[in-house]
Amino acid sequence: MAKAELKTTETTASVDAFIAKQPADIAADCRAIMGLMRKATGEDPKLWGASIVGYGRYAYTYDTGREGEWMITGFSPRKANLTLYIMMGFEEEAALMEKLGKHTTGKSCLYIKKLSDVDLRVLESLIVKGVRAMEKQRIK
Repeated sequence: MAKAELKTTETTASVDAFIAKQPADIAADCRAIMGLMRKATGEDPKLWGASIVGYGRYAYTYDTGREGEWMITGFSPRKANLTLYIMMGFEEEAALMEKLGKHTTGKSCLYIKKLSDVDLRVLESLIVKGVRAMEKQRIK
């Protein structure tokens, strides 16, 4: 089956320029997250769509046969919070999630207001686990 036509794809836009447009406190949090994600993936950041900073790529196939590519991990500074994309999800990480600090989650999205609300070592562990979980689907 053909690859899905995603609205959000990897672009050649400047990640640094995108981060520089954020308020100073959010930009500082973004740069810290960028360091954690770069360390975990060994990849340089790419802007996906207009507002997601992503690292690496992986291939997926739905049960329907629909295929596509998405980032291994990434984040977006949204109006309400920082959204981190940790593709493994959080169902099996209850112990880490309890230690993380103030947050909410979606299926593979971690929402935090600011980095000072969470334990950075726990956040780094979650990012690393998420990257490792996606390795077999990684596109080199």
